[in-house]
Amino acid sequence: MELHLGTAPMSDEAFLQGFEACQLDPAKFHHADHIRLAWLCVQRYGAGRAEARLLAGIRKFAEHAGAPRKFHYTITIAWTRLVAAAQHNSPVANNFSDWIQSHPELLDPNFLANHYSHARLQTEEARSGWVEPDLAPLCV
Repeated sequence: MELHLGTAPMSDEAFLQGFEACQLDPAKFHHADHIRLAWLCVQRYGAGRAEARLLAGIRKFAEHAGAPRKFHYTITIAWTRLVAAAQHNSPVANNFSDWIQSHPELLDPNFLANHYSHARLQTEEARSGWVEPDLAPLCV
C-alpha cells in the first residue's frame, strides 16, 4: 500500500530507502513523514536500535539538507518512544497507512506538548541530548 504524506506516493520500503540515502526532498519531509520513519524503524529494528538509527539518520538528513540545527535529540527520541509504545499496544499492521489510522494523535505535531513544556525543549541540553519530560511521562 502506498501513502502520501509530504513526499511523493511510495511504498514503505522505498520511503525508508530514500530517507537513508538522503534522496527525499527535505522541503517536503514533514511531521507525518517523521512518524512514518519512526514506525518503520521500530517495526524493523526494535525500539532500542530504532532510536540509534533515527538519531544518526535524522542528523545526517538535516546536515545533507544544509540545516543541521533542525536536528533535535530529545524530540527524535521522544517521538520514537511514543511510536514504539503505540506499536506495542496495537494490533500488527502491514503498513504505516493502516497502522496510523489507529493512532491519529501521533500525526499532531503539538502532541509532544502533552509531555514537554516549550521551555524545556528549547534548552541546548534537550537539543543535544536526552532530557526527561517535565509535564507527563511518555505513554500513549
